[in-house]
Amino acid sequence: MTNSRERKFNPVRFLSFEGPYKVLHMTWFAFFLTFMAWFNMAPLATTILKDIEGLTQQDIKVLMICNVALTIPARIVIGMLLDRFGPRKVYSTLLIVMSLPCFAFAMSNSMLQLVISRLILGTIGAGFVIGIRMVAEWFPPKDVGEAEGIYGGFGNFGSAASAFLLPTLALDWFGGENGWRYAIAFTGLSCLIYGFIYFASVTDTPPGKVYQRPKRQGAMEVTSWASLYGLIFMQLPMLAALGILAWKLGKIGFLHSNGVHVVYGALLVVFWYQAYKAWTVNAPHLRQGYPESDRYEFRQVAILDFAYFCTFGSELAVVSMLPAFFEKTWSLSPEAAGVIAASFAFMNLFARPMGGFMSDRFGSRKRTLTVLIIGLAGGYFLMGMLGSSWPIPVALCVTMLCSFFVQAGEGAVYAVVPLVKRRVTGQVAGMVGAYGNVGAVVFLTVFSLVDESKHFFYFIGACAVLCAIASLFLKEPKGSFAHEHADDELESVPTETTPESTVLS
Repeated sequence: MTNSRERKFNPVRFLSFEGPYKVLHMTWFAFFLTFMAWFNMAPLATTILKDIEGLTQQDIKVLMICNVALTIPARIVIGMLLDRFGPRKVYSTLLIVMSLPCFAFAMSNSMLQLVISRLILGTIGAGFVIGIRMVAEWFPPKDVGEAEGIYGGFGNFGSAASAFLLPTLALDWFGGENGWRYAIAFTGLSCLIYGFIYFASVTDTPPGKVYQRPKRQGAMEVTSWASLYGLIFMQLPMLAALGILAWKLGKIGFLHSNGVHVVYGALLVVFWYQAYKAWTVNAPHLRQGYPESDRYEFRQVAILDFAYFCTFGSELAVVSMLPAFFEKTWSLSPEAAGVIAASFAFMNLFARPMGGFMSDRFGSRKRTLTVLIIGLAGGYFLMGMLGSSWPIPVALCVTMLCSFFVQAGEGAVYAVVPLVKRRVTGQVAGMVGAYGNVGAVVFLTVFSLVDESKHFFYFIGACAVLCAIASLFLKEPKGSFAHEHADDELESVPTETTPESTVLS
């Protein structure tokens, strides 16, 4: 088995592209490409609007909703597949398969084609979940927060890369009326090629270590009756978010009222099916009982869900409205407002790894998360006070301060996720990640209902206060700062007799 000293996070060896650092770099770049493909429409929206005859501004809004609609259930499904088949196969397959709707979107000439391809392509946003488990397999608990923060921060930057790179590709490199099509196809081609590279370059675990899989398939494994009821209840907000999306599509006229009611009915059926699966998968084993050493509390997952709801959910929502907020409040040009607003997303490169680093170094993952959520609440209350009387440099500083706590909080959340229960890490990461999208839907819906942006910021701040209170009930995971995972198992064949070709197969 890989020596714990070799797996310890080392800032110098981070640049060496060897061992766990190679896996970390290969994996964050996979995440980077998925986010480039996921957000490849936004920077080219106006160009697409002009190029496709009959397309309206309202249609673009519909496509933006479609872009996030299926990400919520996709993260749950990907989490289950991840725990069963391993991150190497699932990440590679996702990259390769999702290149197809990317190509389809690039070739679309009607609203129907755009909607179908965009809905399917939205599932690529679930790629984030896969790397969470891959990184956790290669780094010990004491350093997993920092490694996960680098993975999340660098990968998240793919959305910003799309905003800066794709317009240049579309207008300057490819040019012509089809430049946007080639630029979007470029992101699909990148995913396709890298899917094969990733499959050939990484392994699920360090040599000699067994990949832990759930004991049962079909629903998240829980170890108490209270956790089972909690698991069933926590499906409701995710389905409600999809219901809100259907309602919004109905409000803008894309779905007729009958279609909206069909969606509501389908969501009810899905809820009952999920509840049935959760019960049938878990109830027989709960009757037999679990040894104390094998139990975990689903309460841990629920609190992390709410924390990511407030952190990543608010980030997605704020990034969507911030350029218009600066443009309107300070009478800036769209270009200037966009550059200032981009500071919120740019903090990902620094703040998210810092959140993981703080979680690793401050001796309590629970306390670190609570402090960062309190800072997030304060940041949004300050954002709510911003107005035209504030100097723009001060407003920019407030925005970046708030952004730091938001993204550091994201890093602190995923410093805990891999430590809840090893063999269901994919499903835990999937549910927590899905709640980030639920938060985005809720916050953007609130934004559409209020007259002033300050009420939007205050609402997020109030949710963060409630989240900070809830985080006080989070239990410090066992072995949070251990040099090895407590449930590591070795393969029967010693590492030194395992040929390199077998390790990479």
